[in-house]
Amino acid sequence: MSTIAELNPQIVWKNFYELTKIPRPSKFESEAAKYICDFGKNLGLESFQDEIGNVIIRKPATPGMEDRMGIILQAHVDMVPQKNNDVEHDFKKDPIKPRIVDDMVYATGTTLGADNGLGCAVAMAVLESKELVHGPIEVLITIDEETGMTGARALKPGVLNGDILINLDSETEGELYVGCAGGLDCSAVFNYTTEAVPAGYVGKKLNVKGLVGGHSGMDIILYRANANKVMVRALLPLVKDLGAKLISVEGGNMRNAIPREAEAVIAIPADKVAEAEAVVAKVCAEVKVEYAATDKDANVYLEDAAVAGEAICQDVAVALCRALYVCPNGVERMSNAMPGLVETSNNMAIVKSEDGTIKVHSLMRSSVDTAKDDLAVRMRAAFELAGAEVSFAGGYSGWAPNMASPILREMKAVYEKLYGKQPAVMAIHAGLECGILGGTYPNWDMVSCGPTIFSPHSPDERVNIESVGKWWEFVKEVLKEAPKK
Repeated sequence: MSTIAELNPQIVWKNFYELTKIPRPSKFESEAAKYICDFGKNLGLESFQDEIGNVIIRKPATPGMEDRMGIILQAHVDMVPQKNNDVEHDFKKDPIKPRIVDDMVYATGTTLGADNGLGCAVAMAVLESKELVHGPIEVLITIDEETGMTGARALKPGVLNGDILINLDSETEGELYVGCAGGLDCSAVFNYTTEAVPAGYVGKKLNVKGLVGGHSGMDIILYRANANKVMVRALLPLVKDLGAKLISVEGGNMRNAIPREAEAVIAIPADKVAEAEAVVAKVCAEVKVEYAATDKDANVYLEDAAVAGEAICQDVAVALCRALYVCPNGVERMSNAMPGLVETSNNMAIVKSEDGTIKVHSLMRSSVDTAKDDLAVRMRAAFELAGAEVSFAGGYSGWAPNMASPILREMKAVYEKLYGKQPAVMAIHAGLECGILGGTYPNWDMVSCGPTIFSPHSPDERVNIESVGKWWEFVKEVLKEAPKK
C-alpha cells in the first residue's frame, strides 16, 4: 500500500493520514485544531473553538435515537515530539512520515503521533459517517495534553451537554480504563557562578545514548534506564573524585518521556584522562548488564570536546551531581488496590544548564494523592539540601474508578457480543484527561479505550493495524447501543 490512507478502515486511516501532514507538537497544535474544527464546519455541523483553543463539534442523533444519553468522544490533538539523534526533523514545520512495516504503522525516526491522533481520527470518522446509528454526539478535542493538560484544565462548565464521556486516548485494544493517576511537576533550580578552567585540563564530552525511553507513565513499570540517572552515575565520580570541571549538562526534553539521551561537557586534568575513561567504561559495562533486557543498545562513553575558559563552580557541580544521584526515579510503589498497577512513580525527565542556572524537571504520578504529596516532600528535601530552589506546578488528582458505571457495563457487553470475550477493566498509571474533566463535569460517566499502540512518546512508537479496525467496530457498536435517558 502506498500510504496509510489506504488501510482499512479507510474512514479512520485517511483522517489520521491528513493529521500526520500537519505539524502539531504540544503548544504548536493550533493549525491542526483549526483543521479539525473546519472539518466539522464543512460537514454542516455546529463546530467552534473555546477561548483556549479546544474544539467542540456537535452531531445530532440519528432519527429515532433522540432518547439516548448524549455521548462525548474526547481526544487530544497535540503529540510528543521525539526523534532519533541522527534524524533531521523540525516538528514545528515538517510532516510526520508514516510507513507500514508488516502489521504495524511507524513513523520514520520520530514519534508517530498515534497518541492521540488516532483518537482524533476516530472522532472525525464518527462525525462524517452517514451509516452510523447513534444518539446525540459531541466531540471534544483538547489542546496541549502532553505538556500540561492545558485544554482540559481550561474547559469551562456548561459548554458540553452530554452525560457520558468516552476518552479515546488509551493504548491497548481490548482494555477499558476506568481510572488514572494524578500528577505533579517538580522544578529544582541551581544558580551558579563560573570559575576559570585551570591550565592543563582537556575537554571531554560524556555521552549517554542508545536507550529506549518511552512514556513516563505507561512504560515506567518496564524499569527502563533513565539517561539522566545513567549520566550522573558516571559524572559524580568524575567531578567529586577526579576533579573534573562541569562546563554544561543536558539530558531529556519532555517531562512525560523517559529520557533516552544525555550529555555533559567537562574539563579534566590531562593526567586523569585514563582514569576517567576507566570510570566511564565501568559504568557503561554495568549499565549494559543491568539493563540488558530493556536497553540492550545502551552506550556511555567519552569523546573529545572543545571547552571554553569557564566552568560551573565546583561546589554547585558536586551538589548537583549528588542531588541527581539521590533523586527518586522510577517506580516508588505498586498498588495494593489493583495488582500489577503502579501506584506512585517519578520521572527525572530534564536536566539542562544555561545562563547561570541548572534546571531539573521531574514528573511525579500517583493514584493516591497523599502518596504523591509525600513524594513531593522528599523531592523538595533532596534538592533543597543540595542548595536548589524547588517549586511545584500543574498538580491534578487522579480519576477514581466507578465499577458500577452504566457505560462501563454497556461497553463490556458490546465487546463480548462482538469478540466473544470480556474486555479487561483497568486503571492506568498515566494522566488521562478524565481526572481533570471529571472535576469540571462531575456528572459524567467516563470510560477510556483505544487501539494498541507500542512505545508512545518515543521514536519507536507504532500502532497495530488490526487493532484499529477492531476498535472502530467497537466504538460504532457502543454508540448504537448507547443507554437511554
